Amino acid sequence: MKLAVVMPVYNEKNTILKILEKVQKTPFEKTIIIVDDCSTDGTREIIKEQIKYQNVIKIFSEKNEGKGAALAKGFKAVPDDCEITIIQDADLEYDPNDYGTLLMPIIDGYADVVYGSRFKGISTSMFFWHYVGNKFLSIMTNILYNTLITDMETCYKVFKTKLIKSIDIKSKRFDFEPEITAKILKRKCKLVEVPIKYYGRDYTEGKKITWRDGFSALFTLIKYKFID
Repeated sequence: MKLAVVMPVYNEKNTILKILEKVQKTPFEKTIIIVDDCSTDGTREIIKEQIKYQNVIKIFSEKNEGKGAALAKGFKAVPDDCEITIIQDADLEYDPNDYGTLLMPIIDGYADVVYGSRFKGISTSMFFWHYVGNKFLSIMTNILYNTLITDMETCYKVFKTKLIKSIDIKSKRFDFEPEITAKILKRKCKLVEVPIKYYGRDYTEGKKITWRDGFSALFTLIKYKFID
């Protein structure tokens, strides 16, 4: 199966080439869709001038809109011959060496969607309050949608491409995570979690999620319980 890797990017000049190299080394036929969300630190220029791979599609937003908006653009650009789509952040927190574990449930026919759980695998450098916030949001997801997810906020989400292309993404920022989770659970899609490695970074290294995003995520979970 051919893989599409959708990579939203905002101000990641120190990691963009490193993560792209790691993704390219994975043993899968792939197309990589890089969506630059109007970076201002030189990332945009690196993508334009230094990335020359034939299997990379580059999209440049005219204004900073957020991760959800970048992902929506990336999903639309996934070629029809890519049967599976995975989200890859442009930092180095998530390890592309986990792709084999993440793809297998879909390849084997057991799942429509796969989430990589940081709480089932090897996780380092996660702040205590981030841990609490992630656990709380996962518990709220389970209460609202009658499921048993351990890591709703994970970056590593893998979809059958036809499925993700069929979903209208309305969230612009980090509220993409609860929105897409709510919508696939309401569709009764087969969702499987697998363990992944996670190497968290702090705010001095460029981490962007704050406590405000947690409140937005909770509101989004509740909202999409009742609307589409």
